[in-house]
Amino acid sequence: MKLIVGLGNPGHRYAGTRHNVGFDAVDLLAARHGVEWAAPPRGAEALVATWRMGGAIFAKPLTFMNLSGAAVVALLQFYKIEPADMLVIVDEVQLETGRIRVRPAGSAGGHNGLKSIIGSLGSDAFPRLRIGVGRGDARRDLADHVLAKFEVEERSVITDAIARAADAAELFIVEGTQPAMNRFNMKKDDGKPETGNGKLKAES
Repeated sequence: MKLIVGLGNPGHRYAGTRHNVGFDAVDLLAARHGVEWAAPPRGAEALVATWRMGGAIFAKPLTFMNLSGAAVVALLQFYKIEPADMLVIVDEVQLETGRIRVRPAGSAGGHNGLKSIIGSLGSDAFPRLRIGVGRGDARRDLADHVLAKFEVEERSVITDAIARAADAAELFIVEGTQPAMNRFNMKKDDGKPETGNGKLKAES
């Protein structure tokens, strides 16, 4: 069983913001496979959707971003999943808008959601998928940037990136971290396209 966690902030005011692309990616995965979001197990502050035929659980912590770790650890413990079998999907201001990158482990890199998970787990040894949302104007406060919605001209790019992130998550579920890295950690303009927008075919 694999756990795919999308990070974001709960509530309507945060929908469509840069910080919530992790939520958007797991929402797309749930929609692709026709699975419903349900109440959390044993009081964990998260929504979960179980894709039984795919052998995966999709999750959205309902804590705010900087408290994600408690919900994630509760899910790992309840489902008896090892951190190496969990993929965390987050926004990344250090990547250009629309680019995605998969890593098997590593530091939080300034991301409060990853920082919370690392602190709660006591380890940074878990895979993560970063979706580039760009830095924008360096004079603008970073918190204001990530809590803002995408500009009109960015929307098609980020929609494509979220679709590719869902593709990468599906590949992680089936084949693991390294194949997902090999296929998705490259620029589209380097002569080796990251991928199309296809998805793995499976019954939900």
